[in-house]
Amino acid sequence: MSPSHPRTPRQVINFSKQKGKEIIANFDGGLITSDAGIVWIAELDKKLGITEKFGNCFQDHRHQSYVDHSVHELLAQRLYGIILGYEDVNDHDKLRHDPALKIALEKLNELEDKKGWLAGKSTINRLEYCPETILDQKTSRYHKIEPNFEAIEKSFVEFCLESYKKPPLSIILDMDVTDDQVHGNQEGAFFNSYYHGVCYAPLYIFCGHHLLVAKLRSSNVDPADGALDELQRIIGLIREKWSETHILFRGDSAYARE
Repeated sequence: MSPSHPRTPRQVINFSKQKGKEIIANFDGGLITSDAGIVWIAELDKKLGITEKFGNCFQDHRHQSYVDHSVHELLAQRLYGIILGYEDVNDHDKLRHDPALKIALEKLNELEDKKGWLAGKSTINRLEYCPETILDQKTSRYHKIEPNFEAIEKSFVEFCLESYKKPPLSIILDMDVTDDQVHGNQEGAFFNSYYHGVCYAPLYIFCGHHLLVAKLRSSNVDPADGALDELQRIIGLIREKWSETHILFRGDSAYARE
């Protein structure tokens, strides 16, 4: 990835001639990216409407006349960055210049103008960080994007239901826990002897390849902590659309509680 800076003098490296022809190396390649695959991911996203649906799960209290990046665009940029392997929000201070990401977000109008820049780390951070001390996003100076957690959780189940043309005869819900290793002093992270490290222990429920539940938890809890509540919640949502479908739950002995 090499953002273009027209005013910067271009360096030219001269090599020896071969058969009367000059061999030089320069940096006139223009805008270069190593993340071109995201263009196809974005096309799939637009077809399925994933980030658009999740974007509707947020309430934007910002004054729209000052908004350069919609909630949907911020969410799509953040998710596309994660897909490309850029997990940190800080990465977007460089990614905001990436031409492939601009194409994916349909912001390739003015490459050399700030209007064509994507959101930076500070703007994206407003999307996903809202302290519990902020009770009213409307009056908050910085944290004006309010997530609806119930709607977000429901969307995961709806994506699965909408992928079927008709209700299946039966489905299998797989539940398990895994480790999410941390390398700092993150709140709620503890040492877990089973996973041999400091981590979180998120709970997952899948239906085939569809993710229905991703619940972040501390690693000092019982593996079945909160599992029954999540199972009852998603089964209720499934039953609203598929009243006759046989539902089989599958999990290991860690969930043999109730």
